[in-house]
Amino acid sequence: MAIPRLKLTAAIVAASSLLLLLGVARGAPDTTVRQVLCNSEGYTAGDPFAANVAYVVADLEAATPGREGYDYANISPYPNAFAYGHATCGRNLTGADCGTCLGAAKRAMLGTCASRIGARAVLVDCGMRYEQYPFSD
Repeated sequence: MAIPRLKLTAAIVAASSLLLLLGVARGAPDTTVRQVLCNSEGYTAGDPFAANVAYVVADLEAATPGREGYDYANISPYPNAFAYGHATCGRNLTGADCGTCLGAAKRAMLGTCASRIGARAVLVDCGMRYEQYPFSD
């Protein structure tokens, strides 16, 4: 016995709608930059803070997608010039999409705020921040 075409179409539409509502069916993350803020103070190329910033942002990009709730804060392990960081992604993203979004946030932040002691990038689906001092968002 064949299923009438109208019932089959309605069932497909209903199933697709349910997947979208549950966040299972998801496209690429929205990496539109909403805001990039830079601390007005800077550091020089030989400053140990440069290595700490590189560590913090790389760790945020790598670790946040694996954290429950996609919310992760860290601090550099090198005591000579601490850097503090925080990153988040929208909970509707997959881990891979979170990583993609944070990569875009990192590029926007470091590209705009080169050699600054603090920066923040806010994208539609994620955000990343680092500072020379402890902070809470």
